[in-house]
Amino acid sequence: MFGRLGWMEILVIVVLLLILFGHSKIPTMMKNLANGINVFKKEMKTGDKNAPKKKPVAKKSKPVAKKK
Repeated sequence: MFGRLGWMEILVIVVLLLILFGHSKIPTMMKNLANGINVFKKEMKTGDKNAPKKKPVAKKSKPVAKKK
């Protein structure tokens, strides 16, 4: 149903975007989107190297009292 977009559907989407946001806001929005994607990709590659390394700590169980 939504598998393929033809040129007519893309044209309708572009016209709607121009009507809703105006021609001056769209380049700014696309630039912000691209910057966000680039930061996300960079963080996915590098990870958080500043995060402290935590060692797994075994929990001590309480001794069970024996019934007499």
